[in-house]
Amino acid sequence: MWIDKPPVGGYVPIMTWTIPNKITLARILAIPVFMYCVFAEGAVFKILAIVLFALAAASDVVDGYLARTMRQISAFGVFADPIADKLLVTAALVSFVQLGDLTAVPVVVILAREFLVTGLRLLAVGEGVVISASYLGKAKTLSHTGLVMFILAVRYFGVGAWGDVLRDAFLYLAVALAVISGVEYFWRGRSLLRSPPTASYPGD
Repeated sequence: MWIDKPPVGGYVPIMTWTIPNKITLARILAIPVFMYCVFAEGAVFKILAIVLFALAAASDVVDGYLARTMRQISAFGVFADPIADKLLVTAALVSFVQLGDLTAVPVVVILAREFLVTGLRLLAVGEGVVISASYLGKAKTLSHTGLVMFILAVRYFGVGAWGDVLRDAFLYLAVALAVISGVEYFWRGRSLLRSPPTASYPGD
């Protein structure tokens, strides 16, 4: 189901440092190191930037799989795992804007989608439900990961005369999937927006 109830048996305690939670935390801590490598000079940092991002992106699959198979789904994991993914991609895209590899407009569109969907997820949590990732949402994540990896490859190693064309193709795909998947999330979660809230929400 797209909107799920909490798992049978509930969550493990929020501060239980399970293996999946440690992997999620490691992904968050890797972000500033990744950004340093992106801006640093030298071949070693170029390779490290690609390796760090690839490992961090892959860890998203690993921690989710372990949490499910080991029955270690926790409140921390449900909250931090999607946030870690968004922070990682945001760090990369904002860095590329500063470096001149991307313009601001498509990045703003992508980030706006992430803010809006995260807000919807928070609303759902207040109503006692968990919004699972849809197939379009997973495709969006893959497209964003592919975009970042491709830009890193082009920036550091080059891919010939078609580099700019392929980068733009990746970018258009990432933006399109961000918008389409965002619309899908809000369409399927429209009941949450229609119903009066059953929990109070703090202001900004």
